[in-house]
Parts: sequence; C-alpha cells; structure tokens
Amino acid sequence: MNSIFVFIIGFLFLGAGFLIYGKLVRRKLFPSSESSPTPAETMRDGVDYVPTNPMVLFGHHFASIAGAGPIVGPLVAVGAWGWMPVLLWILFGSVFLGGVHDFTALMISVKNGGVSIAEVAEKAISKRARWLFSVFVWLSLVLIVAVFAVVTTKTLIAEPSIVIPTAGLIPLAMFFALLNYRTRTPLWLSTLISLVLLVILLYLGNIFPIAIGSTILGMNAFVAIFVIFLIYALFASILPVWLLLQPRDYLSVWILFAGLFLGAVGILVAHPVINAPSFSPFVSGSKGPLWPMLFVIVACGAISGFHSLVASGTTSKQLSKERHALKIGYGGMLMEGLLALVALLSVAAGLDWAAESSPTNFRTLISKSGWIVTFATGFGEIVSHLPFISKTGGKLFGMLMLNGFVLTTLDTATRLSRFLFTEIVTGGSAQQQSGKWYSNRWFASGVGIVGAFLIGLTNSWQTVWPVFGAANQLVAALALLVATSYLLGMKKPALYTAIPGAFMLLTTIGALVYEFISFANGKNYLLMIVAAALIILAAMVFSETISVAKRRFVA
Repeated sequence: MNSIFVFIIGFLFLGAGFLIYGKLVRRKLFPSSESSPTPAETMRDGVDYVPTNPMVLFGHHFASIAGAGPIVGPLVAVGAWGWMPVLLWILFGSVFLGGVHDFTALMISVKNGGVSIAEVAEKAISKRARWLFSVFVWLSLVLIVAVFAVVTTKTLIAEPSIVIPTAGLIPLAMFFALLNYRTRTPLWLSTLISLVLLVILLYLGNIFPIAIGSTILGMNAFVAIFVIFLIYALFASILPVWLLLQPRDYLSVWILFAGLFLGAVGILVAHPVINAPSFSPFVSGSKGPLWPMLFVIVACGAISGFHSLVASGTTSKQLSKERHALKIGYGGMLMEGLLALVALLSVAAGLDWAAESSPTNFRTLISKSGWIVTFATGFGEIVSHLPFISKTGGKLFGMLMLNGFVLTTLDTATRLSRFLFTEIVTGGSAQQQSGKWYSNRWFASGVGIVGAFLIGLTNSWQTVWPVFGAANQLVAALALLVATSYLLGMKKPALYTAIPGAFMLLTTIGALVYEFISFANGKNYLLMIVAAALIILAAMVFSETISVAKRRFVA
C-alpha cells in the first residue's frame, strides 16, 4: 500500500477526533468556565504556579509527554505484528483513550488546586489508594530519571555532532525566558530570535563535532557525563519553571515540529510504498501475543500513564484559562499520535524489509544499531527526497530530535518526583507544607536524584526495565479509574473514562500475567516478584474503586 494514502487517512481521523469527540468530552465532563480562576492564578508563586501563554505551555506539555515513546513503541511493534494493527491502535487509542486520559487528568488537577492525579486518588477513592498510587508512581519516576539520563549520556558519547546543540540549548532556553518574561519582547520575536540561534547551534555541532574520550579529568567519561546530567536535572527541578524547564521544552518542541513537518512532506513528496508486512502472526516470537502486548509496547503513541503525571504535575500549575485545556491536553495527545504515525511510516516505508543484506534493512539495523539509529535511518530515507536534505543530514536530524526529547522528559520527571515526594511525606502540596524541612525543594528533588544515581550507575535499571512498559500502562489504567470515581462523585457521565479504564486495566493485567509466566520459565525470580506486586497493586486499587462506585450508585 502507498504510504501517502495511510498518512492522509490517519491525519484526517485525528483531526476529526479532536473536532468531534474531543469537544464532546469537554462539553459533557468539563465545560470551560471563564469565571473559574485556575491554580496558576490563585496559587501563583513564580516558581511552580505560573500563568503561561497557551502556545508556550503547549510546547512544554508536548515536549514533556512526547519523549522517545511515540517513536520507539511503534517501531518495535511494527516489527513484531505488522503495520496495520499498530496503525489502528495509534488512531483509535489516541482519540478514544489517550486524549480522554490526558484531558481529564489535567482538568481534575485544575479543579483540585493543581495537585497530582495520585493526590486526587485520596479524595476520589480512599487514602490507601492514594498512598499505593503515589509510592508506585514515585518509584517509576525515579526509574525514568535514571534510564533517560543513561540514554542521553550514551547518545552524547556516540554522536559528537549533537554535543554542542544539546549543551547550548540550556543557556539558550534561559535567554528566551529573559526575553519573554523580563524584557516583554513579543512571543513571536523571542521565538524567532531563539530559533535562529538554535539553527546556528545545530550548524556548529555539525562542523565542530566534539568527540568524548574514555575519560574526563581522570574520571570515566560515562560516569562523569551521567553525573552532570543528574546535577542538571536537580537544578532544572528547582529553578522557577518559567526560567528553564518551560522555555527549554518550548524551544525543543520546534525541533519536533520541524521533524513532523519534514516527515509529513517527505511522505507526500516521495509517497513510498510500505514495505513492512501489514500483519504478522498474532503471536510474535520475541514479543508475545498481539493482545495484550501490542497495547503495552506502543505506549505513548496511543495512551501513556506518564501523560497523566505531566498533565496533573506541571501543566495544571501553568494553565491560565480552562478553555486552553482541551487544546493542550487532548490536542497534545493527538499531536503525539501524529508523531507516532510519521514514525511508523518512516520505518515501514523508509526501510527495506526483504533483503537482509541491504544497509537499510529493518531487522539488521535494529539488531546491530538499536532503535535510535533504525528510526533515524528510515526518517533520513524519507526526507532525503526533499530539496537540500541528504540521507546523512536527515538521519542526524532524526537522532537529534529523539535525543532532545529524551532530555526534556528527564527534566520533567525530576520535577514531578519532587512534587510527588512532597505529597507522599506531607499528605498535601508543597505550598501547604512550606517551611517544613521535608518539603524543601532541594531535599525533595535530591532524594529522587540519589535514587536515580544508584539505579543508573549500577545498571540495576536493566533488571526491572522489562516490566516498565506494563507499569506505565498500569498508571494510565489507575488514572482513568481515579477519573471515573471522581466523575461519579460529581454526578457526571463516567463511561467516557470507565470503558477506557476497564480496557487498559484488563490489558495491563494480561500483559503482567504473560510476563510473569515468561519470567517464571526463565527463572527470573526478581521480575516475577515485581510483576506479581504490580498485579496485586492493580487489584487493590480496582477493588477500592468498585467499593466507592457501589456506594455512590446506591446514594
């Protein structure tokens, strides 16, 4: 099949989903009210609670939720089950599950003072549900910080050309913040100046690649850079959100917008034929059965629990008007679905799937070079049909695009771990417990950074990472259960979240059971315990939710 047909159908489906289903969900669940001030206004502190231009906030939100997930997930899944089931899950999942999940998490947080979805669990379900949810999510965030710091470090060492733009983006983001907030330069002019400087950084990185040796000042190079990234993440989580995190994500998202644009135009111009099989056997030899494993592996391309943490952790504290929530929450998820679609077609149509001797063969690339190079190679093949873009140049841009968003996720995850740690130990938000030593920003972030350092430096993350995909989707299922209970309490139609929540809960438990059996067969007892613990956690929260739902239906 020709890729241009698939792309147009996917683009129109996502657009119609926003205009029809997204607006229906807003009207039924959270009709925007101009008379209701948001937490960004009522709790403004200049650090975490900051009313933000919706365009800038969309950039921060989208850059934080995108990461590598919507690229890597579809890439792995199409190799296991073919492109057709992956395409269908991206489109239907984004519109009917992921968009609803992100939007409701954002609005519920806005209606509750900007607290996390885990904190809302106490009000909507029970104190035990909130504590279980919070501790599990905090541990997941620490794992994310560790893994993403490791991935960024390895990429920086492997690709000398991205050292300058990666490092230079940090002071550039602070420069943009000063232009935008202190000198009151119009947003369009601040953006234009910063993007010109960003292009210069990309050019300098290409002509002056910085090769990192085996040691830095006598220290192992990997350890040194890994520690530098963790220190950076610590400061990024402490500094006012408008000074570094928000502008960095906003500028980074322009790289992704450029990649989306180039990929989409490349598909339209080249309209390559899809080489990947449309459907592979239901049971993949390496990944397992299509259900439930495809729905766990694609993750961010259709629905992701991490999105609810971002929406209720940082985005809700910066939303200036409720009417912006649909575009940022629901629209951000559909934009990520579009990114997943471009990633899917980049590897399905941009790479060779028949001749294993081909340098662009999918299976050869993914086994020898990993998923970053595999995606970047397919992306480079697609965009090389455009004027002035070579295959090498397109490949380098694809790698930079991916690496930039891994780093934005690192920033956001560290900040979220600070919020959640404070909520766990205080039973409330940081503002409510200000002045307490355990709610100190440095301490709350530092605990997570130390944990990430130990996990990353010892490579122990590799031990538990195989179950992280299911754990992430479990967060999505639990967030939808919390939203369902909350909506029942507000006497609003809860089926919009209950049906997706039930599907994700069954799917996640199915994936965990499958993984538990696989770990048992491989005698990997640690992962057996982790999988079993996650199943028990899901069952406990589900049981609490059912009890609350019964009481509210009776009432």
